[in-house]
Amino acid sequence: MENWIVGFMFFFYFLLSFICFTGAQIPGFVSVDCGGTTNHTDELGIQWVPDDQFRFGKIATISIPNETRQQYMSLRYFPNDNGKYCYTLNVTSRTRYLVRATFLYGNFDNNNVYPKFDVSMGATPWSTIVISDATTVEVIEMIFLAAEPTISVCLSNAKTGQPFISTLELRQFNGSMYITDFENQYYMSVSARINFGADSADPVRYPDDPYDRLWESDSLRKPNYLVDVAAGTEKISTNRPIGVSRDDQPPQKVMQTAVVGRNGTLSYRLNLDGFPGGGWAFSYFAEIEDLGPNDVRKFKLELPGAPLVSKAVVNILENAQGKDRLYEPGFQNLTLPFVLSFEFVQTSDSTMGPLVNAMEINKYVKKIGGSADGSTITMLISHYLSADWAQEGGDPCLPVPWSWLNCSSDPQPLVTAIHLSNKHLTGDIPSELTNLSGLIELWLDGNSLTGPIPDFSGCPSLKIMYIYLLFLFFKIFNVSFYLCYCVCSHLENNQLTGPVPSSLGQLQNLSELFLQNNKLSGKWPSDLGKNIFTNFSGNVDLREGNGGSSRTGTIVGSSLGAVVLLIATIMFCYFLCKRKNHKKRYTDQADLPNFRPPQKLPSSLESNSTEAAHCFTFSELKEATKDFEKKIGSGGYGVVYYGKLKDGREIAVKVLTSNSFQGKREFSNEVTLLSRMHHRNLVQFLGYCQEDDRNILVYEFMHNGTLKEHLYGHSTRKRGISWIQRLEIAEDTARGIEYLHTGCVSAIIHRDLKTSNILLDKNMRAKVSDFGLSKLAVEGASHVSSIVRGTVGYLDPEYYISQQLTDKSDVYSFGVILLELISGQEAISNESFGVNCRNIVQWAKLHIESGDIQGIIDRSLRDEFDVQSMWKIAEKALMCVQAHGYMRPSISDVLKEIQDAIMIEKVAQAAREGNSDDISRHSLHSSINTGSLDLGLTDSYLSIDESIARPTAR
Repeated sequence: MENWIVGFMFFFYFLLSFICFTGAQIPGFVSVDCGGTTNHTDELGIQWVPDDQFRFGKIATISIPNETRQQYMSLRYFPNDNGKYCYTLNVTSRTRYLVRATFLYGNFDNNNVYPKFDVSMGATPWSTIVISDATTVEVIEMIFLAAEPTISVCLSNAKTGQPFISTLELRQFNGSMYITDFENQYYMSVSARINFGADSADPVRYPDDPYDRLWESDSLRKPNYLVDVAAGTEKISTNRPIGVSRDDQPPQKVMQTAVVGRNGTLSYRLNLDGFPGGGWAFSYFAEIEDLGPNDVRKFKLELPGAPLVSKAVVNILENAQGKDRLYEPGFQNLTLPFVLSFEFVQTSDSTMGPLVNAMEINKYVKKIGGSADGSTITMLISHYLSADWAQEGGDPCLPVPWSWLNCSSDPQPLVTAIHLSNKHLTGDIPSELTNLSGLIELWLDGNSLTGPIPDFSGCPSLKIMYIYLLFLFFKIFNVSFYLCYCVCSHLENNQLTGPVPSSLGQLQNLSELFLQNNKLSGKWPSDLGKNIFTNFSGNVDLREGNGGSSRTGTIVGSSLGAVVLLIATIMFCYFLCKRKNHKKRYTDQADLPNFRPPQKLPSSLESNSTEAAHCFTFSELKEATKDFEKKIGSGGYGVVYYGKLKDGREIAVKVLTSNSFQGKREFSNEVTLLSRMHHRNLVQFLGYCQEDDRNILVYEFMHNGTLKEHLYGHSTRKRGISWIQRLEIAEDTARGIEYLHTGCVSAIIHRDLKTSNILLDKNMRAKVSDFGLSKLAVEGASHVSSIVRGTVGYLDPEYYISQQLTDKSDVYSFGVILLELISGQEAISNESFGVNCRNIVQWAKLHIESGDIQGIIDRSLRDEFDVQSMWKIAEKALMCVQAHGYMRPSISDVLKEIQDAIMIEKVAQAAREGNSDDISRHSLHSSINTGSLDLGLTDSYLSIDESIARPTAR
């Protein structure tokens, strides 16, 4: 083994792995208490070691009611930045392991901002951690075949809150456990591991499972897990030993319990984390019930839409070759949906109902090859194992680059820049740098490097050996801005010796070369082009040759040019700002004294125009509406009339009835906001009229009215809207809200989202309207204090109590709208939700959490939908209407779920219509298929091969 590998492993051995293995009494176990400070042994007999030599992050202590495990009383957290923070563990190559990470938030930051961040295995994305409960432990597990002597688990890409980790565990498997045909190219992320018939809600793990797998009880009945258990399901158990020393070796305690279907069926529904996608799915059976001499137990698995999977018949006694012995049938290669519905059904020649003891489902995660320069960078840092900057771990570029690197965006990225200025580097310039073919910039100044400059001809892309950027901040005439110009440098301020290598002349892309303040000698190479900016002052023994000079004049000229440009820029910005200060702006006041005078409407309005709103005359609007003849809507605000301008454009004219101070203020507010908002999913604002105490707003006309009318208004009787249309309306609406929350400066909180404020154009695309109650968010503040306004049924209860408005108040209202889209019911009803319930949120929550999705689905949809997409939206809607704002997702997260549901529904729709070609073109598989893994694919989905569509007996 090469010396650099030995050194690299030795370093990490001291950094983490040595800590982990010291004193570990259980062979093959590594248990790291992240944020811990002392060794301890838990109630299971597992010894935990602290990560107190880990150099990154900070430690926080937490206290959770009824949580007594020491490893969950502390955690390690990291900054919300662009960095990547990795734990590295030693493993044995060609050995299979389970790696488990857990996360218990405990409000460690006292912010009540639920964190969301990514976890990766080296370069391979593993899971996105979304915390939704401060007191629940989130667990992720991965099964893998070790290919290298170490593995890295990395936290990165914080979206909200701060990344953190509570524990990190490694468990070694024996022999051929979890062997697959695809393990060299794929990891397996654990999605479900179920112990049927469990006698308690606690998981079965070590010491009952010698490999410390977590076998979750089927009695939990929690959302996103097991629901829809069939009538007649009965638990059974035995104390007899079970023969489990084969295949994947489930623990005896798990196999000693089971459920049987006394009515002939066992039916379940699972939500599978990480799916749809390709997976590994196996069931565990052992006959533990005493059968009569004439009894037979035969049954088969039935998966809707998957007749090939449903062919095989299970006879436990026959297949297991005896009573109380393990039989493990399943599929190594199965495409599964997000919502998996399945049944075990008794065959016609069987006297006993089906039985199942346990089940495991894992998702294939395609390994990412990592950076093309990974091995080179590993060799580079092996020279500096004690330096903090060399400890970041994981892949140098993926999923995010180390802090001192830039990388290309290729699937196998190249290192493009190295920033190692002032890092106390000593010795020669590392030769590994000369092997980076994609290197464009090299920053090594301010160190104590010695020796000659190596041959960089292996870096044909190299342009600059470190540009030193000087940022100047100016504040002149109340104009604040940054100006950046280059005072170019290179390998300056080191102690380099010897001649300047002529090989630098072969670098055709090299544009700046600066070597001042070193100890270089000899002549400047004649083959260095004249177009290269150079500076080699301070090298007493380095002389100019024919091909180059110090180009001091070039540098001075460039600097003088930069100063001239600076002065010109300052003057331009100054006069521009003075001109802008003379412009009249709208203010959020009771009336609008600074509106522009009436003028003719241009023939077309640019949708992205930022000009002030057009001011219509009352006579123009009177003519356009034929003296306000056709009323198309009304409400507490006033009446809306249909109109048509002279240029043919159809308009909606909203005449506000209130002339009160409050009414004028809302009018002013809406004009102010609408004038600055331009998005395809917001109703386009065309102008206003303010004459003789008349307050009128003019919008584009939306031909299909409001969403409310189509769900349970008069439009419903004419034609219903399909589930896919409802999803697209939800997507459009979410896009509009996302723009308000993230695309506006400052952010805008709508405050009155409801189905009557979602309008539909002639193509049934949705747009958000009515901004009279909207508020600007205050930058840097967590909320806006506001008198409670809104509509009953959509109103955020937390906002109602606290009078503190946040963007999560809009998310609550949108969650109500999602429930209306599912059910076709109004938000508030005296008749639809039963005697003791008037609110759609309470009603829907009872059904969804009990697994009864059918109980709330709009009957007009007539089963023309995919239940997976329906569940996705229902569960996301419940998250939106959580009691506290910090527990709700952002509107961007909701939008992603809606888009996923649309993909699922489109595939299902194509299947219903028999368009098999359409199905095959989708990368998303909503139906269940079996087949062989195409290792040439760039994703983890599986192709179909009917010739091997049969279960594998393990």
